[in-house]
Amino acid sequence: MIIEIIRWEMLSKLVFDQSCKKCFRLDRFLTEVKKKYPNYHAHPVAPFGDENAKLLIVGLAPGMHGANATGRPFTGDYAGLLLYENLFKFGYSNQKRSISLDDRLNLTNCRITNAVKCLPPKNKPTGAEINQCNHFLSEEIKVLPDKAVILVLGNIAHQSVLKAYGLKLSTVKFGHNKEFELPDGKRLVSSYHCSRYNVQTKRLTKEMFSDVFITIQGLMK
Repeated sequence: MIIEIIRWEMLSKLVFDQSCKKCFRLDRFLTEVKKKYPNYHAHPVAPFGDENAKLLIVGLAPGMHGANATGRPFTGDYAGLLLYENLFKFGYSNQKRSISLDDRLNLTNCRITNAVKCLPPKNKPTGAEINQCNHFLSEEIKVLPDKAVILVLGNIAHQSVLKAYGLKLSTVKFGHNKEFELPDGKRLVSSYHCSRYNVQTKRLTKEMFSDVFITIQGLMK
């Protein structure tokens, strides 16, 4: 157990850097946000969940009043409602709502991260920013156990995983509830993002999202 803790502490420096300021636009924007909302986290947002998870969920980037405010992925905003509801339903979470860092929520066999660790203006990172952050995702994927499943929420997360593997973006086209075997034997499962827009327009329904987790359950056996 002690060896595993030491191993993760060493690897964590590769998968996340709280002090990263390599993207000038994002760093400047976070400084502005922190001035406007002094109580917000307004820094890069760390991955959250089980260190030895067999399921890695990859989102796009922190939301202004969600992860950027609370410091935890998909926490405190609409985008996390459907996600954590299903994590609870399928046994990955001890609670079906993620509200704040002190809400005692824990994930089992699941970890959540983002393709871009900082809040981008208008929720739209540039291609250069996505590429700059990609090495963190690459290192995080490397520490996943064999036969792990990577669930991507949206096309940018989908493409970011392909980039992390050094694959061409044309290798596999994004599609909802589609799966693909990656070069190292891990499985990629794609889903529409659980954003307010997608849910309210019913591009993504509760049933559709639950079906994604049923697919993942089958791959976990």
